[in-house]
Amino acid sequence: MKIAIVTGASSGIGKEFVRQLEWFYKDLDEIWVIARREERLKELRSRMMLKLRIFEGDLLEQEVYDKILQTLLDEQPDVRMLVNSAGFGKSGKAVDIDKNTQLEMIDTNCRSLTHMTLLCIPYMSKGSRIVNMASAAAFCPQPSFAVYAATKSYVLSFSRALRFELSKKGIVVTSVCPGPVKTEFFEISGTNVNILKKASMARADKVVRKALLDVRKMKEVSVYGTAINGARILTKLFPHRLIINILAHL
Repeated sequence: MKIAIVTGASSGIGKEFVRQLEWFYKDLDEIWVIARREERLKELRSRMMLKLRIFEGDLLEQEVYDKILQTLLDEQPDVRMLVNSAGFGKSGKAVDIDKNTQLEMIDTNCRSLTHMTLLCIPYMSKGSRIVNMASAAAFCPQPSFAVYAATKSYVLSFSRALRFELSKKGIVVTSVCPGPVKTEFFEISGTNVNILKKASMARADKVVRKALLDVRKMKEVSVYGTAINGARILTKLFPHRLIINILAHL
């Protein structure tokens, strides 16, 4: 049985990956979807032609990993793609944001992504793909987004190193690094959308389509849009200290 696994599948980019996967990969038998909001997963399943297997649970709790591992052991599927899309951000100075919220951000964006990845690799084969949702925030530290940007830098670094380690097995790892995307993200983060973010705001369906095309091309990093590609270049050309000062005054 050939499957894809998508975390954070109940909304935003994760949900869009589920929608597009059945058209991009015709030989999938099932998509396993993971999120806390089971009712949203059931609603998504009702709109899909491909079978969705629902795993309701919180990636901060061990229980959901136990369920997935047991199902992997029972079914012995060929995991053709893992999409680690679960994550969230909180905007504001690190000293002002609730400490526990920031620790949950680290656990969700870094620890959970790593846990899911290591859980699934033994069930992958040559040609399998790992898609890790990073962010353009991974390219440079960001004031008032310090912890979130740091977690996404971890995702990008981890993905690049893992890509090298898995290359001999024929498993390809791609980091997706979008700028601001029109999803529920900003409702949770509380981010004030400045002029740069407004100018580069993208639609989730376009970001995901570009990501899947880049995954098919076995690219290391997928970046959507001219503005974000330009930002990526600038973070390589100029000292981060200078960029941080500019960002702090937007």
